[in-house]
Amino acid sequence: MLELEHGFRVIDVYTQLTSDEGNGGVRRSPDELEREMHQAGITKSVVFPPARSESSYVAPNNGVARHSVDRPFVAFARINGTKRPERNATGRLHNAVSRRKEFHTTPEDVEKYAYDDRFHGFVLDPTVDDYPDEELIAVLEDVGLPVIVRGSVDSPPEALADTLLGRSFPVIVAHFGGHPLSRPLMNEMIGLLEEYDDCYLETSFVRYRDLLERALLEHPDRVLFGSGAPACHPDVAVMEILTLDVSENLLWRAFSKNACRVIDALAPDAELRH
Repeated sequence: MLELEHGFRVIDVYTQLTSDEGNGGVRRSPDELEREMHQAGITKSVVFPPARSESSYVAPNNGVARHSVDRPFVAFARINGTKRPERNATGRLHNAVSRRKEFHTTPEDVEKYAYDDRFHGFVLDPTVDDYPDEELIAVLEDVGLPVIVRGSVDSPPEALADTLLGRSFPVIVAHFGGHPLSRPLMNEMIGLLEEYDDCYLETSFVRYRDLLERALLEHPDRVLFGSGAPACHPDVAVMEILTLDVSENLLWRAFSKNACRVIDALAPDAELRH
Protein backbone atom coordinates (compact mmCIF):
# COMPACT_ATOMS: atom_id res chain seq x y z
CA MET A 1 0.00 0.00 0.00
CA LEU A 2 1.08 3.57 -0.52
CA GLU A 3 2.62 5.45 2.37
CA LEU A 4 0.01 7.45 4.25
CA GLU A 5 0.54 11.17 4.86
CA HIS A 6 -1.74 12.50 7.55
CA GLY A 7 0.27 14.79 9.84
CA PHE A 8 -0.59 13.02 13.10
CA ARG A 9 1.80 11.37 15.54
CA VAL A 10 0.20 7.93 15.61
CA ILE A 11 0.84 5.38 18.34
CA ASP A 12 -0.41 1.81 18.02
CA VAL A 13 -1.19 0.00 21.28
CA TYR A 14 -2.22 -3.38 19.82
CA THR A 15 0.30 -5.16 17.59
CA GLN A 16 1.30 -8.81 17.74
CA LEU A 17 4.91 -9.67 17.00
CA THR A 18 5.72 -13.30 16.39
CA SER A 19 9.24 -14.00 17.58
CA ASP A 20 11.38 -16.93 16.49
CA GLU A 21 9.83 -18.95 19.30
CA GLY A 22 6.25 -17.93 18.49
CA ASN A 23 3.51 -19.41 16.38
CA GLY A 24 0.05 -18.65 15.09
CA GLY A 25 -1.87 -16.73 12.39
CA VAL A 26 -0.63 -13.99 10.09
CA ARG A 27 3.10 -13.50 10.51
CA ARG A 28 5.39 -10.59 9.78
CA SER A 29 9.09 -10.45 10.51
CA PRO A 30 10.14 -7.58 12.80
CA ASP A 31 11.57 -5.77 9.77
CA GLU A 32 8.38 -6.26 7.75
CA LEU A 33 6.24 -5.09 10.65
CA GLU A 34 8.41 -2.02 11.20
CA ARG A 35 8.17 -1.18 7.50
CA GLU A 36 4.36 -1.49 7.47
CA MET A 37 4.09 0.72 10.53
CA HIS A 38 6.30 3.35 8.92
CA GLN A 39 4.19 3.29 5.76
CA ALA A 40 1.07 3.89 7.85
CA GLY A 41 2.69 6.84 9.63
CA ILE A 42 2.77 5.03 12.98
CA THR A 43 5.52 6.38 15.22
CA LYS A 44 5.58 3.71 17.95
CA SER A 45 3.88 0.38 18.49
CA VAL A 46 3.13 -1.68 21.58
CA VAL A 47 4.11 -5.23 20.64
CA PHE A 48 3.51 -8.58 22.32
CA PRO A 49 3.53 -12.29 21.38
CA PRO A 50 0.43 -14.18 20.23
CA ALA A 51 -1.60 -16.17 22.75
CA ARG A 52 -0.68 -19.85 23.10
CA SER A 53 -2.69 -22.42 25.02
CA GLU A 54 -0.93 -24.19 27.90
CA SER A 55 2.49 -22.83 27.02
CA SER A 56 4.93 -20.72 28.94
CA TYR A 57 5.28 -17.15 27.67
CA VAL A 58 8.82 -16.64 28.96
CA ALA A 59 10.57 -17.41 25.65
CA PRO A 60 8.05 -15.56 23.41
CA ASN A 61 8.17 -12.51 25.70
CA ASN A 62 11.96 -12.46 25.64
CA GLY A 63 11.88 -12.84 21.85
CA VAL A 64 9.58 -9.82 21.51
CA ALA A 65 11.79 -7.77 23.82
CA ARG A 66 14.87 -8.75 21.80
CA HIS A 67 13.24 -7.79 18.50
CA SER A 68 12.15 -4.44 19.95
CA VAL A 69 15.71 -3.23 20.47
CA ASP A 70 16.60 -0.37 18.10
CA ARG A 71 13.07 -0.43 16.67
CA PRO A 72 10.09 1.84 17.44
CA PHE A 73 8.51 -1.01 19.41
CA VAL A 74 7.46 -0.99 23.08
CA ALA A 75 7.35 -4.53 24.45
CA PHE A 76 4.54 -5.80 26.67
CA ALA A 77 4.81 -9.18 28.40
CA ARG A 78 2.00 -11.67 27.84
CA ILE A 79 0.78 -13.39 31.00
CA ASN A 80 -1.73 -16.11 31.84
CA GLY A 81 -3.75 -17.20 34.85
CA THR A 82 -5.79 -20.00 36.36
CA LYS A 83 -9.15 -18.42 37.20
CA ARG A 84 -12.50 -17.91 35.48
CA PRO A 85 -15.48 -15.69 36.37
CA GLU A 86 -17.72 -17.32 38.98
CA ARG A 87 -21.05 -16.40 37.43
CA ASN A 88 -22.04 -20.03 36.99
CA ALA A 89 -21.37 -23.48 38.44
CA THR A 90 -18.79 -24.28 35.76
CA GLY A 91 -16.65 -21.29 36.68
CA ARG A 92 -16.91 -22.00 40.40
CA LEU A 93 -15.96 -25.64 39.90
CA HIS A 94 -13.01 -24.73 37.69
CA ASN A 95 -11.67 -22.31 40.28
CA ALA A 96 -12.12 -24.81 43.08
CA VAL A 97 -9.89 -27.39 41.41
CA SER A 98 -7.49 -25.25 39.36
CA ARG A 99 -3.86 -25.03 40.40
CA ARG A 100 -0.96 -23.10 38.89
CA LYS A 101 1.08 -25.30 36.53
CA GLU A 102 4.61 -24.92 35.25
CA PHE A 103 3.50 -22.92 32.20
CA HIS A 104 1.47 -20.42 34.23
CA THR A 105 2.73 -16.93 35.02
CA THR A 106 3.83 -16.60 38.65
CA PRO A 107 3.88 -13.51 40.87
CA GLU A 108 7.68 -13.67 40.63
CA ASP A 109 7.42 -13.57 36.83
CA VAL A 110 5.29 -10.42 37.00
CA GLU A 111 7.83 -8.74 39.27
CA LYS A 112 10.69 -9.67 36.94
CA TYR A 113 8.87 -8.28 33.92
CA ALA A 114 7.85 -5.13 35.77
CA TYR A 115 11.37 -4.27 36.90
CA ASP A 116 13.00 -5.29 33.61
CA ASP A 117 13.28 -2.09 31.60
CA ARG A 118 12.57 -4.05 28.40
CA PHE A 119 8.87 -4.42 29.32
CA HIS A 120 6.34 -1.67 29.93
CA GLY A 121 3.09 -3.48 30.62
CA PHE A 122 1.19 -6.75 30.30
CA VAL A 123 -1.22 -8.44 27.88
CA LEU A 124 -3.87 -11.06 28.59
CA ASP A 125 -6.31 -12.98 26.38
CA PRO A 126 -8.84 -14.58 28.76
CA THR A 127 -10.18 -16.90 26.06
CA VAL A 128 -6.79 -18.63 25.96
CA ASP A 129 -5.04 -17.52 29.14
CA ASP A 130 -7.91 -17.45 31.69
CA TYR A 131 -7.70 -14.71 34.36
CA PRO A 132 -5.09 -13.98 37.05
CA ASP A 133 -5.79 -15.26 40.55
CA GLU A 134 -5.82 -12.85 43.47
CA GLU A 135 -2.15 -13.46 44.24
CA LEU A 136 -1.21 -12.44 40.71
CA ILE A 137 -3.64 -9.49 40.81
CA ALA A 138 -1.99 -8.26 44.02
CA VAL A 139 1.42 -8.13 42.34
CA LEU A 140 -0.06 -6.41 39.26
CA GLU A 141 -1.49 -3.79 41.61
CA ASP A 142 1.85 -3.39 43.36
CA VAL A 143 3.76 -2.73 40.13
CA GLY A 144 0.98 -0.61 38.61
CA LEU A 145 1.81 -1.14 34.94
CA PRO A 146 -1.01 -1.09 32.35
CA VAL A 147 -2.70 -4.34 31.35
CA ILE A 148 -4.17 -4.84 27.87
CA VAL A 149 -6.97 -7.41 27.93
CA ARG A 150 -8.68 -8.85 24.85
CA GLY A 151 -12.40 -8.21 25.10
CA SER A 152 -14.63 -10.63 23.19
CA VAL A 153 -17.87 -12.54 23.24
CA ASP A 154 -16.06 -15.11 25.39
CA SER A 155 -14.55 -12.48 27.70
CA PRO A 156 -17.41 -9.95 27.81
CA PRO A 157 -17.56 -6.69 29.76
CA GLU A 158 -19.31 -8.25 32.75
CA ALA A 159 -16.54 -10.84 33.09
CA LEU A 160 -13.84 -8.15 32.82
CA ALA A 161 -15.65 -6.10 35.46
CA ASP A 162 -15.74 -9.09 37.81
CA THR A 163 -12.06 -9.90 37.43
CA LEU A 164 -9.91 -6.95 36.32
CA LEU A 165 -11.67 -3.60 36.32
CA GLY A 166 -11.59 -1.31 39.34
CA ARG A 167 -8.07 -2.32 40.33
CA SER A 168 -5.17 0.07 40.93
CA PHE A 169 -3.62 -0.44 37.49
CA PRO A 170 -4.86 0.84 34.13
CA VAL A 171 -6.80 -1.67 32.03
CA ILE A 172 -6.97 -1.23 28.26
CA VAL A 173 -9.83 -3.30 26.85
CA ALA A 174 -9.04 -4.34 23.29
CA HIS A 175 -11.60 -4.30 20.47
CA PHE A 176 -14.01 -2.20 22.58
CA GLY A 177 -14.75 -5.40 24.50
CA GLY A 178 -16.77 -7.01 21.72
CA HIS A 179 -14.64 -9.02 19.29
CA PRO A 180 -15.81 -10.14 16.78
CA LEU A 181 -18.15 -7.28 15.91
CA SER A 182 -20.60 -7.60 18.81
CA ARG A 183 -22.34 -4.23 18.82
CA PRO A 184 -24.21 -4.89 22.12
CA LEU A 185 -21.00 -5.78 23.96
CA MET A 186 -19.17 -2.75 22.54
CA ASN A 187 -22.02 -0.48 23.65
CA GLU A 188 -21.95 -2.10 27.09
CA MET A 189 -18.21 -1.56 27.39
CA ILE A 190 -18.49 2.12 26.44
CA GLY A 191 -21.13 2.47 29.14
CA LEU A 192 -18.82 0.94 31.75
CA LEU A 193 -16.36 3.81 31.28
CA GLU A 194 -18.68 5.86 33.47
CA GLU A 195 -18.12 3.44 36.32
CA TYR A 196 -14.41 2.62 35.99
CA ASP A 197 -12.03 5.58 35.89
CA ASP A 198 -8.83 3.74 34.96
CA CYS A 199 -10.35 1.77 32.09
CA TYR A 200 -9.61 2.53 28.43
CA LEU A 201 -10.81 1.20 25.08
CA GLU A 202 -8.64 0.16 22.16
CA THR A 203 -9.92 0.47 18.60
CA SER A 204 -8.65 -2.51 16.58
CA PHE A 205 -11.30 -4.54 14.74
CA VAL A 206 -14.05 -2.08 15.71
CA ARG A 207 -15.78 -1.60 12.37
CA TYR A 208 -18.73 0.50 13.58
CA ARG A 209 -18.13 4.20 12.94
CA ASP A 210 -20.98 5.26 15.22
CA LEU A 211 -19.49 3.40 18.18
CA LEU A 212 -16.02 4.82 17.60
CA GLU A 213 -17.49 8.31 17.35
CA ARG A 214 -19.70 7.80 20.40
CA ALA A 215 -16.76 6.69 22.55
CA LEU A 216 -14.57 9.59 21.43
CA LEU A 217 -17.31 12.17 21.94
CA GLU A 218 -18.47 10.87 25.32
CA HIS A 219 -15.06 9.82 26.68
CA PRO A 220 -12.38 11.69 24.71
CA ASP A 221 -9.60 10.76 27.14
CA ARG A 222 -10.34 7.01 27.18
CA VAL A 223 -9.91 5.84 23.57
CA LEU A 224 -6.54 4.51 22.32
CA PHE A 225 -5.73 3.64 18.73
CA GLY A 226 -4.73 0.07 17.95
CA SER A 227 -4.22 -1.45 14.53
CA GLY A 228 -4.50 -5.17 15.26
CA ALA A 229 -1.51 -5.75 12.98
CA PRO A 230 -0.46 -7.96 11.38
CA ALA A 231 -3.94 -9.50 11.09
CA CYS A 232 -5.19 -6.08 9.95
CA HIS A 233 -2.97 -3.85 7.82
CA PRO A 234 -2.09 -0.70 9.81
CA ASP A 235 -2.95 1.53 6.82
CA VAL A 236 -6.54 0.28 7.00
CA ALA A 237 -6.77 0.81 10.76
CA VAL A 238 -5.41 4.36 10.54
CA MET A 239 -7.81 5.27 7.73
CA GLU A 240 -10.78 4.04 9.75
CA ILE A 241 -9.97 6.59 12.44
CA LEU A 242 -9.06 9.39 10.02
CA THR A 243 -12.48 9.16 8.36
CA LEU A 244 -14.47 9.57 11.60
CA ASP A 245 -16.67 12.65 11.86
CA VAL A 246 -14.93 14.13 14.91
CA SER A 247 -12.67 17.10 15.54
CA GLU A 248 -8.94 17.13 14.90
CA ASN A 249 -8.39 17.45 18.65
CA LEU A 250 -10.21 14.16 19.25
CA LEU A 251 -8.16 12.47 16.55
CA TRP A 252 -4.97 13.66 18.26
CA ARG A 253 -6.22 12.21 21.54
CA ALA A 254 -7.07 8.84 20.03
CA PHE A 255 -3.91 8.60 17.96
CA SER A 256 -1.34 9.56 20.59
CA LYS A 257 -2.20 11.83 23.53
CA ASN A 258 -4.23 9.29 25.46
CA ALA A 259 -1.73 6.49 24.93
CA CYS A 260 1.16 8.68 26.11
CA ARG A 261 -0.72 9.44 29.30
CA VAL A 262 -1.45 5.78 30.06
CA ILE A 263 1.83 4.20 28.91
CA ASP A 264 4.90 6.19 29.95
CA ALA A 265 7.24 4.55 27.43
CA LEU A 266 5.21 5.98 24.54
CA ALA A 267 5.79 9.62 25.44
CA PRO A 268 7.96 11.61 22.98
CA ASP A 269 10.68 12.12 25.60
CA ALA A 270 10.70 8.52 26.89
CA GLU A 271 14.05 7.68 25.28
CA LEU A 272 15.63 10.73 26.88
CA ARG A 273 14.36 9.72 30.33
CA HIS A 274 15.90 6.27 29.95
